[in-house]
Amino acid sequence: MQGARVWVVEDDLEWRTLVIDELVQHGATARGIGSVETLYRELAVDSCDIVVLDVILPGEDGLSATSHLRRIGDMGIVLVTARGSAADMAQGLSAGADCYLAKPLELPVLVAALHSLYRRMAARLAAARRDAPDAGNAWSLRAGGWELWSPNGHSMALSTAERALLRELFSMPGTPVGRERLIAALTPTPWDFDPHRLEVLVHRLRSRVRSATHLALPIRALRGMGYLLVPEQA
Repeated sequence: MQGARVWVVEDDLEWRTLVIDELVQHGATARGIGSVETLYRELAVDSCDIVVLDVILPGEDGLSATSHLRRIGDMGIVLVTARGSAADMAQGLSAGADCYLAKPLELPVLVAALHSLYRRMAARLAAARRDAPDAGNAWSLRAGGWELWSPNGHSMALSTAERALLRELFSMPGTPVGRERLIAALTPTPWDFDPHRLEVLVHRLRSRVRSATHLALPIRALRGMGYLLVPEQA
């Protein structure tokens, strides 16, 4: 698990602490989160490799979160729950989970499952990088959309929100993308999304890109409309 970034979404503080301590002992970088809503806020500014989700959570449940996470990202998803029937397992896997583990669960079993998943993910990422076409002197998304590459050959890892935003813009270069479409890509509840958060996300992304690549990200704000990815930067 060396180097793996694992977020544990669990409202049972005692169990969450035990899992995090165990993961840290195995070399992972682990973070504890108490709800799906908090998970979405964390993903807006940061990224992880694997999410461990309890199914029964306050607010949005783990199954609903799994469906949303699978639509917006390629992170590993492990569901852990006391619901261990075949029907429950089938529902979780159909929602997009990579692994479904029933409680009571021994920590070594959980770590072994996460380690196996992380190895498979690392192999897929390596293959994607090998097969990625040369983008030449253009901005591009690689590694399944998780890396932004600049014309001068620098790369930057993206958070889930950054990836979702850029995938929409890169899918329509030179064409304005409306704020409503961008917000819908960022959240499963766009009606509860503060539009100001979109502006903050773009501002932070521009700052991070300039720091990482020493170039300005070619995204133009269009008043009253949305944003535009400029196809080529002079």
